[in-house]
Amino acid sequence: MTARIINIAIVLTQSLFRKVLKKYLSEQKNINVVINASSVIELLNNFKHFPVDVLLIDMSAVTADEQVISLLNDHPQTKILAYSDIFDIQLLNMLPVEIHGCISDTDDPDDLLQAITSVSNNVIHRNKLYTEMLYLNQQNYFRNGQQKFNVNLNDRERKIIQLLWEEKSNKEIADHFFLSTRSIEKIRQDLKDKLEVKSTVGIFKYALREKII
Repeated sequence: MTARIINIAIVLTQSLFRKVLKKYLSEQKNINVVINASSVIELLNNFKHFPVDVLLIDMSAVTADEQVISLLNDHPQTKILAYSDIFDIQLLNMLPVEIHGCISDTDDPDDLLQAITSVSNNVIHRNKLYTEMLYLNQQNYFRNGQQKFNVNLNDRERKIIQLLWEEKSNKEIADHFFLSTRSIEKIRQDLKDKLEVKSTVGIFKYALREKII
């Protein structure tokens, strides 16, 4: 029986390693490397042209992970396989994006192939790195007493986030709610405090994870 072809997109910042990895994967009979990118922006520019089963992405390349979240919401068939040359705490922040596995440069090539196959079949690849991520994430949960992504927002706060996502100005949002511009500014700051984020981008990250926008 012929093995199913797995279309894979690679996003790695290290040029030499990315080229070597592409060559290795391309030599496998059932793997087709359709995108070989050095950044999330390059990935986004090419993603619409190719069907992707597995996205192998370097965590250091994710400088605007809300774009990756939005991308995966539009393409639920694509599964994430995270790569890191060292254990990076940023991996924890990607857990809500439904990472299906993690690979590091200490893993054997056979482990990588097994991970790609498992992830493409919608099966979690549970290696040591992934287990450590889950453990630390749970430790963080108990340390903080709550997860910052489980915050209750009222209907007005949710609507304001939606309007911000639509690039509405404070004045336009104020007119929508018959409030003053200063009131909207206060609500925006209160949202940052409630979600424990420093910027509007942080608000968007939360909203994308919670499917508010």
